[in-house]
Amino acid sequence: MLPENYSTRPVAVLGGGVLGRRIACIWASGGYDVQIREPDQNQHEPCLDYIKENAESYPGAGKKPVGTVRVSQDLAVAVQNAWLVIEAVPEKIQLKIDTFSELETHAPQDAILGSNSSSYKSSEMLGKLKDETKSRVLNTHYYMPPLNMVCELMTDGFTDPDIFPFLMDRQREVGTKPFFARKECTGFIFNRLWAAIKRETLAILAEGVSTPEEIDTLSLELTKAWGGPCRFMDVIGLDTVALIEDHYIKERGLSTDTVDFLRREYIDKGKLGAKSPHGGFYPPQSNGVTLDSSAAPEALEAPNVVAQA
Repeated sequence: MLPENYSTRPVAVLGGGVLGRRIACIWASGGYDVQIREPDQNQHEPCLDYIKENAESYPGAGKKPVGTVRVSQDLAVAVQNAWLVIEAVPEKIQLKIDTFSELETHAPQDAILGSNSSSYKSSEMLGKLKDETKSRVLNTHYYMPPLNMVCELMTDGFTDPDIFPFLMDRQREVGTKPFFARKECTGFIFNRLWAAIKRETLAILAEGVSTPEEIDTLSLELTKAWGGPCRFMDVIGLDTVALIEDHYIKERGLSTDTVDFLRREYIDKGKLGAKSPHGGFYPPQSNGVTLDSSAAPEALEAPNVVAQA
């Protein structure tokens, strides 16, 4: 069930801290009235001041007048008549479980209930909820507006699928860039990707292979032409990527799940990447990447990998 008359109803944000006030500012800048619940009264004025001073500069501003923003210490007051509630409370799982239990009692029965948590899946917050409430719960993970307007949406395992296209449209309406994690995953999409990059960066440093300055300079230089990791793999050639991964798997004792997936779903079907008439991760001729595969660092490794295979 989607919320009725959402355009005339407020958005509620639970937490007026650094990120909570920015989430509130997103929705206020897009023309929605916002009701914030912030237990610490000392934060009320700074929270309102931030929104007043910054709302007009947010990407969603200009299409509609900035919405009215109110702050309360009381959760029941903050969520009254809200069509969307976003919890941005501290990253303590029991606090989040208790918060969603309160929302089941006090929020409207058609309100979408989102968690801004970046480290907990919303399925971990359902312990006290009825089954019908679980269908309205999901992760709505914002990064750091307004410099980064990405918001990742992810199911709790029970979320009504109709919520996702509806909420993604509302997110675009207020100037965010929504992405949909199709299955529950610790770290969502980007943080899981970032975890791998971070882990390998630390390993390179710990092994004395390079320096922080060299790693950052090299990464910035190469990512100018990447077009994203999936497009870059298409340019390298998915068959070549698989051979390179075979080498890493053998050397490090990693799972073969990744290359098994790549061969089963792409390579065995003739989808080898930009060089193939069948395309790869992207359809033929849609890559939009002019990068010569010889410029790809992994492609330079390919001859050695083939020799070892």
